[in-house]
This record gives sequence, structure tokens and C-alpha cells, in this order.
Amino acid sequence: MEAIKIEILNPKALQLIESMQDLNLIKITEEPASKLKLYLKKMRKNSTSVPDLDEISKMVDEVRAERNAKK
Repeated sequence: MEAIKIEILNPKALQLIESMQDLNLIKITEEPASKLKLYLKKMRKNSTSVPDLDEISKMVDEVRAERNAKK
């Protein structure tokens, strides 16, 4: 069995693919979400607030300054 990823450009192609699945010629499976996406979703669910861009930039600058101080 070989797995390939197909990008559908025309809705009529999706009908053909679904027909092939009905004839048991192919099997359509959903692509699982990446580990990073799952992790971010989990972390955001447990968070009471989402930091804004300024807060994120400040955190990044702090981490960079700490890292550069170690060098």
C-alpha cells in the first residue's frame, strides 16, 4: 500500500475521489494534526489569558538577553 498527499484544486475531483472510495478502490484518512498544533491547543485551553504581541516580544527579548549574557 502506498500513501500520497493530494491537493484538490477542483471540487469535481473530490467527487471522483469519493466515488473511488465508495468502490473500495482507495481509503481516505484525515491527516493527523501536528504535535506542535496539539501542544499549543492544549496549552491555550489551560491558559486564562493569551499574551499580546508586546508581552511576547518582551519575553523573547528577556530570553535572548539571558542567553547572550551566558556567552
